[in-house]
Amino acid sequence: MDQISFGTDGWRATLDTFTDERVRIVGQAVADHLDAAGHDEPVAVGYDARETSEGFAESLAEVLAGNGFDVLLPERDAPTPVIAYAIVDRGLAGACMVTASHNPPEYNGVKFIPHDGAPALPDVTEDVVDRLAEPDLLPEAERGEIERVDLVSDHADAARDLVGRVAAPGAGDALDLSGLTVAYDAMHGSGRGVTDALLESAGAEVVRLRCERDVTFGGDSPEPSAEHLEALAERVTDPDSDVDLGVANDGDADRIAVVTPERGVLDANLFYAACYDRLLETDSGPAVRTVSTTFLVDRIAEAHGEDVYETPVGFKWVAEAMGEHDALFGGEESGGFTLRGHVREKDGVLMALLAAATHAAEPFDARVDRLLDEHGRIAAGKVSLDCPDDRKEGVLDELEDHIPESVCGSPVAKVVTLDGFKLLLENGSWLLVRPSGTEPKLRVYAESDSDEAVDELLAEGRDLVEPLI
Repeated sequence: MDQISFGTDGWRATLDTFTDERVRIVGQAVADHLDAAGHDEPVAVGYDARETSEGFAESLAEVLAGNGFDVLLPERDAPTPVIAYAIVDRGLAGACMVTASHNPPEYNGVKFIPHDGAPALPDVTEDVVDRLAEPDLLPEAERGEIERVDLVSDHADAARDLVGRVAAPGAGDALDLSGLTVAYDAMHGSGRGVTDALLESAGAEVVRLRCERDVTFGGDSPEPSAEHLEALAERVTDPDSDVDLGVANDGDADRIAVVTPERGVLDANLFYAACYDRLLETDSGPAVRTVSTTFLVDRIAEAHGEDVYETPVGFKWVAEAMGEHDALFGGEESGGFTLRGHVREKDGVLMALLAAATHAAEPFDARVDRLLDEHGRIAAGKVSLDCPDDRKEGVLDELEDHIPESVCGSPVAKVVTLDGFKLLLENGSWLLVRPSGTEPKLRVYAESDSDEAVDELLAEGRDLVEPLI
């Protein structure tokens, strides 16, 4: 059981460690957690497109049913946000999701999603881990039933209704994307047949890339970063292309990347700013962003008289703050977002529809140009430094004694310790050093008014941290 470790977003491991026996142990822990909390409602078990995921999901379902819970399995592999939505929509006790998200195909993982559909907070995952035990199943007659159900349709209906209300480009609440052509890259993941179908159902014409299931993800990681989206970018940025916008999801479709004709793969910070700006044209409310996400959001909010709430990195903290502050929009620079009125879990399927509606109202490139002209230019970047997990805390402790008075010639005006150390400079730039929650690395982030300034900040950040590792 010491091989089972819940990190930032569940337990992930390579398949030599992520075994059926250990998955069943997790299933028993989830069943005991739910039972201790007084839940007797059905439980969902979802799974992504990996070769082993359905089998692991069936094992989890057997253990949960063996503890008396009725279990809903989707008809096929499904996006994580579809499973999260089903919890709230159907009043379930919670769900397990078998996925390793954007990790390579030799990985798999499992996460537990509580009854509110939001990511589990540490007190929940710690309780699950404390209950890890070999399965202890009820007699056959006392076990729950396992049923295969369609979980996609209800999510699609809710997504169309919500985006129609908050971001429909025309009058009224009807969402009509007729005349818009979107290239969609599923990266062979669980968004295929879901995100593209949703866009088509709203009237868009969809050009499909990598929308066939491939359990190896084409021999790569289903990570929607620029280096993995070259074909999509070429299709959208080609001057002779008939495509208006590109959209991609990661392996379990909880994150989004957008490609525009002029910018190629759009920085997720700019995607956040553009979508929040669009939402504020028809609605009001604060924003929630992580400590590593752009201050451009703050400038837009201030111009509309709205507040911004900053959280540590990790969507569970975004979700918690959105609930506390009734936020209109929330997200992080890694591509995870959701909006008010929806389940508080990052949803790349919903965001694809919001992206298309936002672009139909005003093209992303034009909107971003306008926002940068109004609120000031921004550039952002990050680097990763190798650091053993057992050194992270020590490095940060030492860093506290080495905070400089200035960075790149600008005095440090304030140090934010919400997640690592974020140095706010008098010139409006910032530098952040924080530990990765998923890898043996330290992350160094920077934001300024030019790419050159960001490069200088990152170099100085590296010089500050590397001697301490």
